[in-house]
Amino acid sequence: MEGRAILNVLESQGYLHLEPLEQVSTLSSPTKNCISSAALPLFQTETAQHEKRKEENIMPNITGHTELVGLMAYPIRHTQSPTTHNLAYDKNGDDVIQLAFEVDNDSLKDAVQSIRALKMLGSNISMPNKTVVHKYLDEVDEAAKLCGAINTVVNLRDKNGQVTGKLKGYNTDGMGYWQALTEEGIDFKGMKMVLIGTGGAATAIAVRGALDGIAEIEIFNIKDKFYSRGEEIVDLINKNTNCKATMNDLADKDLLKEKMYAADLFCDATGVGMHPLEDLSNIPDPSFFKKDLIVTDTVYAPRETVMMKQAKEAGCEKVFNGMGMMLFQALIAIKLYTGKDTPVDYMKEKLGI
Repeated sequence: MEGRAILNVLESQGYLHLEPLEQVSTLSSPTKNCISSAALPLFQTETAQHEKRKEENIMPNITGHTELVGLMAYPIRHTQSPTTHNLAYDKNGDDVIQLAFEVDNDSLKDAVQSIRALKMLGSNISMPNKTVVHKYLDEVDEAAKLCGAINTVVNLRDKNGQVTGKLKGYNTDGMGYWQALTEEGIDFKGMKMVLIGTGGAATAIAVRGALDGIAEIEIFNIKDKFYSRGEEIVDLINKNTNCKATMNDLADKDLLKEKMYAADLFCDATGVGMHPLEDLSNIPDPSFFKKDLIVTDTVYAPRETVMMKQAKEAGCEKVFNGMGMMLFQALIAIKLYTGKDTPVDYMKEKLGI
């Protein structure tokens, strides 16, 4: 990516302010046709955004040694990822900064090459690039390969800690979900799970869970164009792990209720419950929940979905939204980039989790 494009990103995210380059007209002196100091790009730091960042003590200390992590997606300006990453890098004392870049499928190949060319530590990857970025990488992690989606690209280091230009893809979405449960004191190995959804998040959760010790997964989805994708994932899990996976029609509510009563863990990994579906639930009523069922939702806005309210009404005590998954998928990616663990309590406090 050209230098000017990077400067534009810095400006859009409030790290600097660029004034246009103005050439001074002719002067009757030996400096004729030269550019005055006023004509150079002016990095004004006294902007309102800059002052706000200073007051909140979240100003990045960019130096000549600062290393770059990207976030490549389109659209991207709504993202909270740089907030999470840069809080962590600052807390850990790392001279690293994350910036968000608007990258779609058409520009993805060049953007990935920029990771090598600029010696970046890597980049997070989001839609619409998760399922196609593997074409431009050197290696893909086993779980990412199974679920067919990558959300983290790491520029691998040599024995001296220097980036090599060899890029490896990971999927930390699934790892984030299971780590969030572990942090809540839940030992999920050997559990039976009911999972609704066959999208990117659901697939990553299912594959990672199967690899890490979940005994059985009952996947439910409506019979839309993504149902066949669920059947493929079930087949991959059954062939490549010790987990037993089954694909089911979400329209069969009697079967859903039967499987939920036989399960230890339930997860809704669809968009039902978030805008514009915030008044809906995939579960017909609270009677589907038994009291000792662990209930999770990947939605984190709103913090409490209709489904979560149903579970609490049924007497379920362990009910979790998607905030933990969101946080831990980021922290796992950060460790892949820097090798460092980030204090979880600090991040939860700063992010209001």
